[in-house]
Amino acid sequence: MTTYLNADLHCHSVVSDGTLTPEDLAARAKANGVELWALTDHDEIGGQHRAAAAARAQGMAYLTGTEISVTFADTTVHIVGLGFDPDDAQLAQGLAATRGGRAERAMDMAEQLAQVGIPRAFEGALKFVGNPDLISRTHFARYLVETGVCRDTPEVFRRFLTEGKPGYVPHRWAALGDAVRWITQAGGVAVIAHPARYKFSANEEYALFSEFKQHGGRGVEVVTGSHTAAEYVTYADMAQEFGLAASRGSDFHSPDESHTDLGTLPLLPGKLTPVWDLLAHRIQRPAA
Repeated sequence: MTTYLNADLHCHSVVSDGTLTPEDLAARAKANGVELWALTDHDEIGGQHRAAAAARAQGMAYLTGTEISVTFADTTVHIVGLGFDPDDAQLAQGLAATRGGRAERAMDMAEQLAQVGIPRAFEGALKFVGNPDLISRTHFARYLVETGVCRDTPEVFRRFLTEGKPGYVPHRWAALGDAVRWITQAGGVAVIAHPARYKFSANEEYALFSEFKQHGGRGVEVVTGSHTAAEYVTYADMAQEFGLAASRGSDFHSPDESHTDLGTLPLLPGKLTPVWDLLAHRIQRPAA
């Protein structure tokens, strides 16, 4: 079995809220030494065949991917799916249902921004959307930067679009069990994305990991762009405690916005089982 050290299994293209095409992401990943790559657009698998073809063209191994938004304990949690059949009808239907309601939510966000003196934010955000079904806070943030309301996207999320600030509208996403089921019945492996981001209490986090495993989830992102070195250790321990495989991914969105580039993360701790070991039969390898 091939050992992939520089695997990057979490990034986004213009198909969701990234700024690069699947082809440009594949070229960037290859240039940065990535050996095994996955494109994981939010609630969308429309870029998978393009990404797989681009990976082959670059001589890189590829795993199919997506990142599904779920609601758990009144918090939006992301579940990455890897190695599934990209033509699976049930997965496609589930993701389409999850995307539903984004446009209405976006219009409510724009109405709140108009009330604080930022007009036409919906139309402005649409200029940055590659897929109108997936309009999100990120697209609004880019509009607020473009128009000079904020200097950069971190300032946007300090002042707007987060709970208690203008422009924040919650959305009810998929149930955790549904997301895990869609991934696994399509032949893939479900992974908890960037767990340190959720700011759960210890009890809530334990409940998330326990329920995730009960539903058939098998992995957790240990090394990811938003984790600190201390959090690598924390979630390496959690992976071992719950018997989960470990994943690694930059969560790259844009050369101008992401502080972690494709393929630049530290390696996984050696004591862990890499998630790609569970998916050896699903990896699409380039022609020899």
